[in-house]
Amino acid sequence: MRGKPFGGRPLPWAEPYQQEMITRIIDVAHIVATYRIPPGPHHDLSAARQAVATGLDADETAELLYRDWMRLEAARGNRSGLHTAITRVQQINRALDVSLEIETEQLINDLLGKHPYTPEAEAL
Repeated sequence: MRGKPFGGRPLPWAEPYQQEMITRIIDVAHIVATYRIPPGPHHDLSAARQAVATGLDADETAELLYRDWMRLEAARGNRSGLHTAITRVQQINRALDVSLEIETEQLINDLLGKHPYTPEAEAL
Protein backbone atom coordinates (compact mmCIF):
# COMPACT_ATOMS: atom_id res chain seq x y z
CA MET A 1 0.00 0.00 0.00
CA ARG A 2 1.24 3.49 -0.84
CA GLY A 3 0.15 6.97 0.11
CA LYS A 4 -1.85 8.02 3.13
CA PRO A 5 -3.52 5.41 5.31
CA PHE A 6 -7.27 5.24 4.59
CA GLY A 7 -6.67 7.27 1.41
CA GLY A 8 -6.88 11.01 0.99
CA ARG A 9 -10.32 11.52 2.57
CA PRO A 10 -10.91 9.15 5.47
CA LEU A 11 -14.23 8.79 7.21
CA PRO A 12 -14.49 10.90 10.37
CA TRP A 13 -13.95 7.91 12.66
CA ALA A 14 -10.67 7.10 10.87
CA GLU A 15 -9.07 10.56 11.04
CA PRO A 16 -7.31 10.13 14.41
CA TYR A 17 -6.07 6.71 13.35
CA GLN A 18 -4.84 8.12 10.05
CA GLN A 19 -2.75 10.79 11.77
CA GLU A 20 -1.30 8.27 14.23
CA MET A 21 -0.38 5.92 11.38
CA ILE A 22 1.22 8.74 9.35
CA THR A 23 3.26 9.78 12.39
CA ARG A 24 4.50 6.22 12.88
CA ILE A 25 5.31 5.79 9.18
CA ILE A 26 7.41 8.97 9.28
CA ASP A 27 9.16 7.85 12.47
CA VAL A 28 10.02 4.42 11.05
CA ALA A 29 11.17 5.90 7.72
CA HIS A 30 13.45 8.30 9.58
CA ILE A 31 14.89 5.54 11.77
CA VAL A 32 15.59 3.33 8.75
CA ALA A 33 17.28 6.21 6.91
CA THR A 34 19.30 7.13 10.02
CA TYR A 35 20.71 3.60 10.25
CA ARG A 36 21.16 2.98 6.52
CA ILE A 37 22.84 6.20 5.33
CA PRO A 38 26.10 6.29 7.35
CA PRO A 39 28.97 3.98 6.36
CA GLY A 40 29.18 0.87 8.48
CA PRO A 41 27.61 -2.55 8.86
CA HIS A 42 24.05 -1.28 8.21
CA HIS A 43 24.95 0.92 5.20
CA ASP A 44 22.33 0.45 2.48
CA LEU A 45 21.46 3.55 0.47
CA SER A 46 18.77 1.73 -1.52
CA ALA A 47 16.93 0.80 1.69
CA ALA A 48 17.33 4.38 2.94
CA ARG A 49 15.92 5.75 -0.33
CA GLN A 50 12.92 3.37 -0.16
CA ALA A 51 12.22 4.36 3.45
CA VAL A 52 12.33 8.08 2.68
CA ALA A 53 10.13 7.65 -0.41
CA THR A 54 7.58 5.62 1.56
CA GLY A 55 7.47 8.22 4.31
CA LEU A 56 7.05 11.09 1.86
CA ASP A 57 4.25 9.18 0.11
CA ALA A 58 2.41 9.16 3.45
CA ASP A 59 3.13 12.84 4.19
CA GLU A 60 4.83 15.04 1.62
CA THR A 61 5.24 17.80 4.23
CA ALA A 62 7.49 15.82 6.62
CA GLU A 63 10.53 18.11 6.70
CA LEU A 64 12.47 15.56 8.77
CA LEU A 65 12.34 13.17 5.80
CA TYR A 66 13.55 15.85 3.41
CA ARG A 67 16.63 16.23 5.63
CA ASP A 68 17.12 12.46 5.38
CA TRP A 69 16.73 12.73 1.60
CA MET A 70 19.39 15.46 1.49
CA ARG A 71 21.79 13.38 3.60
CA LEU A 72 21.14 10.40 1.34
CA GLU A 73 21.95 12.33 -1.83
CA ALA A 74 25.04 13.82 -0.20
CA ALA A 75 26.21 10.34 0.84
CA ARG A 76 25.71 9.18 -2.76
CA GLY A 77 27.66 12.19 -4.04
CA ASN A 78 24.61 13.12 -6.11
CA ARG A 79 24.65 16.92 -6.26
CA SER A 80 21.69 17.01 -8.65
CA GLY A 81 19.62 14.83 -6.32
CA LEU A 82 20.61 17.06 -3.41
CA HIS A 83 19.37 20.13 -5.27
CA THR A 84 16.13 18.30 -6.14
CA ALA A 85 15.48 17.52 -2.46
CA ILE A 86 16.26 21.11 -1.41
CA THR A 87 14.03 22.57 -4.11
CA ARG A 88 11.17 20.24 -3.22
CA VAL A 89 11.19 21.05 0.52
CA GLN A 90 11.38 24.76 -0.30
CA GLN A 91 8.38 24.44 -2.66
CA ILE A 92 6.34 22.53 -0.08
CA ASN A 93 7.09 25.06 2.65
CA ARG A 94 6.36 27.99 0.34
CA ALA A 95 2.98 26.44 -0.52
CA LEU A 96 2.28 26.04 3.21
CA ASP A 97 3.56 29.56 3.88
CA VAL A 98 6.01 28.38 6.53
CA SER A 99 9.75 28.83 6.94
CA LEU A 100 12.25 26.00 6.86
CA GLU A 101 13.12 24.55 10.24
CA ILE A 102 16.46 25.75 11.62
CA GLU A 103 17.87 22.21 11.36
CA THR A 104 16.99 22.12 7.65
CA GLU A 105 18.58 25.50 6.95
CA GLN A 106 21.75 24.44 8.78
CA LEU A 107 21.91 21.14 6.91
CA ILE A 108 21.47 22.88 3.54
CA ASN A 109 24.24 25.32 4.42
CA ASP A 110 26.51 22.47 5.53
CA LEU A 111 25.81 20.38 2.43
CA LEU A 112 26.26 23.25 0.00
CA GLY A 113 29.10 24.87 1.93
CA LYS A 114 32.83 24.47 1.68
CA HIS A 115 32.95 21.37 3.85
CA PRO A 116 31.80 18.14 2.22
CA TYR A 117 29.07 16.32 4.13
CA THR A 118 30.03 13.17 6.00
CA PRO A 119 27.58 11.30 8.22
CA GLU A 120 30.37 10.78 10.77
CA ALA A 121 30.89 14.54 11.19
CA GLU A 122 27.19 15.08 11.91
CA ALA A 123 27.27 12.50 14.70
CA LEU A 124 29.92 14.46 16.59
